[in-house]
Amino acid sequence: MEASQSKRSRGSDATRLLLAISGSAVAAALAFNLADMNDLAGIGVTLGLVSLAMAALNSPHFRRVSFALWVLAFAACAMFFPKAFISWGGFEMKQAVIPLVQLIMFGMGTTLAFGDFARVMRIPRAVLIGFGLQYTVMPLMGWTYATLFGLQGEVAVGLILYGSCAGGVSSNVVTFIAGANLALSVTMTACSTLMSPLMTPVAMKVLAGQYLPIEMAPMMISILKMILVPVLAGLLVNRYLHRYATWASRWLPGVSMGGICAVIAITIALSRDDLIAVAVPLLGAAICHNLTGYTVGYWSARAFGLNRIDSQTVSIEVGMQNGGMATGLAFDVLQSGAAAVPSAVEGPWAAATGAGLASYWRRLHRPDLASTETSRGRASKSTTI
Repeated sequence: MEASQSKRSRGSDATRLLLAISGSAVAAALAFNLADMNDLAGIGVTLGLVSLAMAALNSPHFRRVSFALWVLAFAACAMFFPKAFISWGGFEMKQAVIPLVQLIMFGMGTTLAFGDFARVMRIPRAVLIGFGLQYTVMPLMGWTYATLFGLQGEVAVGLILYGSCAGGVSSNVVTFIAGANLALSVTMTACSTLMSPLMTPVAMKVLAGQYLPIEMAPMMISILKMILVPVLAGLLVNRYLHRYATWASRWLPGVSMGGICAVIAITIALSRDDLIAVAVPLLGAAICHNLTGYTVGYWSARAFGLNRIDSQTVSIEVGMQNGGMATGLAFDVLQSGAAAVPSAVEGPWAAATGAGLASYWRRLHRPDLASTETSRGRASKSTTI
């Protein structure tokens, strides 16, 4: 007992120190900015966010927001020091985007099983409702908000592309945090990913064709090699090499987190000027897009007769898309860094709002689970992405 209390005390001291460093770094950054010393201001902002992310990671209450803070730290660093994420020793960093996305999708595959696809036969109604909402609400709202906020060209295409992608593994984690229907969430993610080679190109052709010529065949091929093949490879590893998949599950979350941060940083660095030019309308469109997904997903599911828990699951699945997939397609098919910017903006925003929504639902409707989670958080230092 004394050892446990001593450990918690050391953890609290470390958290307070990290928070102090974060506050001091941000204050220094503001002073450097006023003195027009932008490089030093950038170092201060980045250090402040890194320290804050480490403090959150060290806290059982805020651990799950640490990922969003790490993303913000990488994003800030890319905004202030874009050259660090554009090329290293002659190697163009954008060439690493596709392999990183494939690695992330392989990690997702190792968390799936063939039963996740078979489960659709046992809960077809809920899966079909969620699937239908995901591939209608988000692409249409992407087009709608791109129009309402005056986004043009490749940036507008990028917002539609983000909305046209399958659900990401982060939605499964958020569903778990919320105490909602994890089996339904995993099944929806698996099914939307499986159908993405068809659904994503069709949605893009219909909604984004006015901005750019969209070729469906190249997009289908890219989704197959970048998304479906790595997921199926991870699925087979989980099925036939389960012992190794279990071992990999210990380090793949951290690798995936680093990969997502790197992809977002590279995207921001390559399109920094475009992002600055459209920052306000794009952020507004991304916020509305994400919140509409949650709201329409939940109430539409309720209108179709799903219970509250399943409707929460659908809401999360509809509101959170696979940002890595959108980024990879923007680079691989559209050959546009600007088209990848919306996913670099809305992806982190969705992760933060999803975690907040999940915590709210869990504590509002299932206080017993919330208290259990807090107890587990005190006993474990593991990181969840």
